[in-house]
Amino acid sequence: MFTIGDFARHGRVSVRMLRHYDAVGLLRPAHVDPSSGYRHYRAAQLARLHRVLALKDLGFTLDQVRSILDEDVSTEELRGMLRLRRAELETAAAEAAARLTRVEARLRTIESEGTMPAEDVVVTSLPPVRAAELTDTAASYAPQDIGPVVGRLFTELCRRLDAAGVTPAGPGIARYEEAPGEEAPGEDRITVRAAIPVADGTAADGLPVVEVPGVPLAATIIHHGSMDGVVSTAHALDQWIAAHSYEPVGLTREVSLDCPDDPAAWVTELQQPLIRRGQR
Repeated sequence: MFTIGDFARHGRVSVRMLRHYDAVGLLRPAHVDPSSGYRHYRAAQLARLHRVLALKDLGFTLDQVRSILDEDVSTEELRGMLRLRRAELETAAAEAAARLTRVEARLRTIESEGTMPAEDVVVTSLPPVRAAELTDTAASYAPQDIGPVVGRLFTELCRRLDAAGVTPAGPGIARYEEAPGEEAPGEDRITVRAAIPVADGTAADGLPVVEVPGVPLAATIIHHGSMDGVVSTAHALDQWIAAHSYEPVGLTREVSLDCPDDPAAWVTELQQPLIRRGQR
């Protein structure tokens, strides 16, 4: 029989860990002195301790380890648990690799420009949104052509919401698509969709309500100031995407987070739908 200290040394674990394994019922001592409370272990228990450590090293929780050791898990069940663990580790490795790529890209930016980027890019998913929406066409995707159309659509949309007594449920969303049909040489017309979120069940005459589709993956960045100067922010977003393992899908969305009277104080989130590179 080994004292707990000797058993810990032979098993290359701490006494504290053995006490914890005892407390959770994973590795009980062979004998506990009723007067002193000292724990003693048999040499044969080292095999169970080693198996516990091996399963923990694979990433199994203590509950899972106990289930494998004590509940007569079949070979097929263990194979399934290991396959699931492999998938979890592969996902974690892919996420770590993507994070490493972002770190390297940030380092390259700092080293080339000597400063931190003014705005950070965040990759996220965009949920679907129920919204009142109006649509028109702009002559091109240039800010000078898009701006007046977006402004006119949102002004009319706000008028209709007010007339219907409907309170917006979120900030305005502008979406853009290449207009269908053949255009004359040199033209690149854009369909502009201006939407304002509304509560579920909202319906009123003259108020087209749609579901703005969600986006599984999007890169987002915050633009401060008038949309006349959005090109530099959009360019920074494009550079970030090019430096990482993504490709843009379609045109960028714009969410008007704050639109005071002074355009210089506007706050807009640019949202670029993405896919991982090579998924096309």
